[in-house]
Amino acid sequence: MKKKTKRTLIAAVLMAGLGTAVFAQTPGQNVVKPAVADRDLVIPVADLTENAVFYPVDLGGTRLEVLAVKAPDGTIRTAFNTCQVCYASGRGFYKQQGSVLVCQNCGNRFRMSQVGVRSGGCNPVPIFPANKTETATTITISKEFLHQAKGIFARWRRS
Repeated sequence: MKKKTKRTLIAAVLMAGLGTAVFAQTPGQNVVKPAVADRDLVIPVADLTENAVFYPVDLGGTRLEVLAVKAPDGTIRTAFNTCQVCYASGRGFYKQQGSVLVCQNCGNRFRMSQVGVRSGGCNPVPIFPANKTETATTITISKEFLHQAKGIFARWRRS
């Protein structure tokens, strides 16, 4: 390879990497963390901002997903990434668009301040304080509690 072509290729790769880094920080960008399998889910509080972070969990072959976000009031909100009404469709999961979460089945939109607060109706399935352990640095959702939610993810397919 010629020297000039090699430098151009390296510059293009570096610029693409910088573009990715900037894109990853864009508000509303969907961030999916690596999956955990058959154990408690531990969420570092330092990872959470106004952009929802999605945490996949594999429990004996059933894939669940928890979403966590810092609400406008500074509180940390958690919920299962499935809609309380649309979960049976398999498409009742959320993606962040701008400052809201949008159900991929029915299109309903939810502000971050609604996550983990509202129960019933077409909302993300909340994970209430009684179902998690919070410290200054982590939020832990037990494997046992996650197992209780397996049924609402039986037909779930995130795409």
